[in-house]
Amino acid sequence: MRSRDMERGRKHRGDTQWTAWLTPTIVVANVSIFIVVMYTNDCPKTTTGANGDCVAKLLRRFSFQPLRENPFLGPSSSTLEKLGALDWRKVVQGNEKWRLITAMWLHAGIIHLVMNMFDVIIFGIRLEQQFGFIRIGLIYLISGFGGSILSALFLQKSISVGASGALLGLMGAMLSELLTNWTIYKSKLCALLSFLFIIAINLAIGLLPWVDNFAHIGGLLTGFCLGFILLMQPQSGWEEFRNSSQYGARARSKYNPCQYVLFFVAAVLVVAGLTVGLVMLFNGENGNKHCKWCHRLDCYPTSKWSC
Repeated sequence: MRSRDMERGRKHRGDTQWTAWLTPTIVVANVSIFIVVMYTNDCPKTTTGANGDCVAKLLRRFSFQPLRENPFLGPSSSTLEKLGALDWRKVVQGNEKWRLITAMWLHAGIIHLVMNMFDVIIFGIRLEQQFGFIRIGLIYLISGFGGSILSALFLQKSISVGASGALLGLMGAMLSELLTNWTIYKSKLCALLSFLFIIAINLAIGLLPWVDNFAHIGGLLTGFCLGFILLMQPQSGWEEFRNSSQYGARARSKYNPCQYVLFFVAAVLVVAGLTVGLVMLFNGENGNKHCKWCHRLDCYPTSKWSC
């Protein structure tokens, strides 16, 4: 995705490349929090019995819960719940709204953490180098928040953790950035198919048990809309026109009409979507009552597993 064909031609447009420091900081923060979670979990102290052997005992209090309890090599669900996992009952009935934010900084296990952070590095660094840390930070946080809202609306009998909503938000923003800045891409079709393929793979993974696909979908939709708002770039040829000496020429708009329309529609959808979602959540609404088939988006039962 970072091939020469997909670059914007900075040398011709005079763009400068930002130094990516926020994305590595996010990764370090997630890893540090996971270490704290494992220290708090202390499997040897809390797990007993013949079927309660901790995994990787050499790590002592950092060892993982038994695989039957947590196949991702991580802490117990009770530890995650205590440290800020997304729990509908605690968010709505316990008034612990902060869990909508803290859940995106926790991970179910080291496998979960490594997979998410690998993708955050790939997508986050590229976006941050091009657009700076403020816009990418906003997309990451707001997308994670949007994913938490949709997850809490539909998954009310289990806890949820992970940066997947924020990660899918970055992917969605990259897709909308491609669409709104269509004229300055070189290999348009190749880039579009690449983004759609990667997004489809992540959504397909979300159909497996143990994976919160509602966080994926909520983050993806939020990030997709935010890309139209925060990642809009001048249309092709505007920089050359601005730097030219043709003072008598007719002024050229920095953005084309389509970009303005997408900006306005996306802004309305983000504000309306987050507002309606929060109102429904804190009114105790269950999304499954309004959408009878939506549970299939989170887990699809097969002969190999049940939901």
